[in-house]
Amino acid sequence: MPRRLRPVELDFVAAAPLRLVFAAEAAAPPEIVYRALAEDVAGWADWFTGVSRAAPTRGGAGRDIRLTGGTRFGETVLAAEPDAHYAYRVDTTNAPGPRALLEDWRLTPAGGGTRVRWTFAADGPAPFRWLMTAARPGLGRAFRDSVRALDRRLTRP
Repeated sequence: MPRRLRPVELDFVAAAPLRLVFAAEAAAPPEIVYRALAEDVAGWADWFTGVSRAAPTRGGAGRDIRLTGGTRFGETVLAAEPDAHYAYRVDTTNAPGPRALLEDWRLTPAGGGTRVRWTFAADGPAPFRWLMTAARPGLGRAFRDSVRALDRRLTRP
């Protein structure tokens, strides 16, 4: 049974008790990276580590995400600024721990490619925050691997 999380807005990115920020470079330009993030939601399962299924909901205003271990997220898209910014909050999940969760993706031009910055902003009890902080190296590795996989997908002939 899914649990409802606290609905947060974009300002939560700066105010969250837990903020994990990662960055990586992609050879593809921002408009191509943005399309993969915001318009090809189903494609996330092909490049984002751990995502087994992704589907847009509510005409693109939401997302249904499933991870390989069985965790599910019902999300609301909060920002969809072409070529620059994509963000969503988790409204419901079957995962224990989080009280609020928002993910914020920022894209900036970098040479002929894109600098991708992902902020994982969360709130939860102290054990959840400790666990997520301890998981930071693994999350960072998964993010970098995912951006490389996305880049291969976007730049292959």
